[in-house]
Amino acid sequence: MDTLESLRRKLAGAGDLKSVVRTMKTMAASNIGQYESAVNSLGDYYRTVTLGVIALFREQDINRKNEDTIQKKIDSKSICAIVFGSDQGLVGPFNDSLSDFVSNSLQEFPGEKEIWAVGERIQFRLLDLGFDITKLFSAPNSVNAISVLVREILIKSLENFETENLKEYYLFHNQPKSATGYKPVMQKLLPLDKKWAHVLGVQKWPSKNLPQVAGGKESSLKALIREFLFVSLFKASAESSVSENSSRLAAMQRAEKNIDEMLDDLGHKFHQMRQSAIDEELFDLISGFEALKEDPKNKINKSAKKRYE
Repeated sequence: MDTLESLRRKLAGAGDLKSVVRTMKTMAASNIGQYESAVNSLGDYYRTVTLGVIALFREQDINRKNEDTIQKKIDSKSICAIVFGSDQGLVGPFNDSLSDFVSNSLQEFPGEKEIWAVGERIQFRLLDLGFDITKLFSAPNSVNAISVLVREILIKSLENFETENLKEYYLFHNQPKSATGYKPVMQKLLPLDKKWAHVLGVQKWPSKNLPQVAGGKESSLKALIREFLFVSLFKASAESSVSENSSRLAAMQRAEKNIDEMLDDLGHKFHQMRQSAIDEELFDLISGFEALKEDPKNKINKSAKKRYE
């Protein structure tokens, strides 16, 4: 049974917990702003890289010459899924919904599959679903750390793509919605095949001033493709971080609401118990006073004292 002292301790603990939740809410909101700025900046850079590729594809000889280099021979049936999860807790169903989406999506692909996991928590979730985790990367904890992660993934993927018989690389991550929340999405990373080249090649140049390619066309195309892959990976990681902090913010908002309700309930119990204790003390005091008034010995003592005076 609760006592006044135990309720005081519970109220103090709930107050401290609410302060922690408020701090985490502030940090999540701040992180969302930073990652969203990075995603918006990537949009302009992605457009610049795409226009550079389009300018090169306008050169018909480059387009024809690189049809075979862009389309890698895909004799095997292996698929590599790069999954961007979270290394931290208090993110709600962030990892669970993404891992279920990965499992359902990969069922549609035949052949062998391997997973590159970004984040230990998503790794454990995918292992529970029976997937083979061949590489593990640490999830970035800041915008600056994304570049390091992306370079590492890009180097590994290009090395494996050139030396192994992996058919395709896919990115899986949570993407923030326009209003609130997030949704899991899938994006093909490699190979950059004829379909990809055709989609870019048929796009119109945004102005009447036609571009001119300076320098080596092949080297320029390779550099732009590397940048295209870098931007794709960076964007996936940044959007995943936005979704993660959005999920954490929503979880903290729910926690704060629950704490407020608990504080109201504990406060009501505390004041009710305190009032009951005060009422009991007053009742005991009044009862004692009434008992003293009616005590005959008390009357005798009073009369004797009056005679003495």
